[in-house]
Amino acid sequence: MKPAKFEHQRIATLEDAVAAMGEADGEMRVLGGGQSLGPMMNLRLAQPDVVLDLSRVDGLTGIEDAGDKLKIGARVTHARIEDGEVPGATGAYMQFVAAGISYRSVRNRGTIGGSVAHSDPSADWPSALLALGGDVTAVGPNGLRTISLDGFTLGPFTTGLGYDEILTGFELPVLGVGTAWGYYKVNRKPGEFADAIGAVTIGSEPRAVCGATESAPFRVPEIEAKMAAGEQEISVAEVRDILDGHDAGFDDYELQIHAVALSRAVKRAFT
Repeated sequence: MKPAKFEHQRIATLEDAVAAMGEADGEMRVLGGGQSLGPMMNLRLAQPDVVLDLSRVDGLTGIEDAGDKLKIGARVTHARIEDGEVPGATGAYMQFVAAGISYRSVRNRGTIGGSVAHSDPSADWPSALLALGGDVTAVGPNGLRTISLDGFTLGPFTTGLGYDEILTGFELPVLGVGTAWGYYKVNRKPGEFADAIGAVTIGSEPRAVCGATESAPFRVPEIEAKMAAGEQEISVAEVRDILDGHDAGFDDYELQIHAVALSRAVKRAFT
């Protein structure tokens, strides 16, 4: 299929982008790499009146080690992360995640900011970044705003961004040398969206995330407490019992595969 008629606006600066969003007549969508929005428009699941193209906006493609945090621009592609451009232990974790996203042709164009702003429940970055912690940066008519990744994803295709805000990047913690992490996803074949995701990091604050749910990814404090206590392996049965108490709306099969994903993520972190 082909998309419905729309106006394509290529913007040169963030200031122009914010102004364009305020002046838009009808529905506007922001285009990062186009790997999510493009297919949705072709299937007419999305029919925006205006597409705001950020491909020429400066300042959204940087990767900066700022000492106590890493700053990553919204238009950094999955491929650059896969190729090791993000430094340190944080980069190693993100490199592993990026390598499992779709196929290389998609990773060459798809962006981390586009994925998080789109907030597909089965996508990797919303869950993976929640396990890291840190903040999203956004700009709107009231200027710059910082939003914690805890609670940024509100549900399927729904985030804490205002309707007139643009996601500009991320400020992520610098994981110490030797920080443990584990990431495991269940999917029907390599490159497909996930049916279940387990993501853990074990630094100064253990974080465990259950992702690819029907709503937003969520932290699992019971698993975090077990890791903080030194437990290096948590059985699928234990994780299943814990997740069953979170009222995530899983049926038996979904509960099982999410328990498997999180149990294996913990195991990977300690191996």
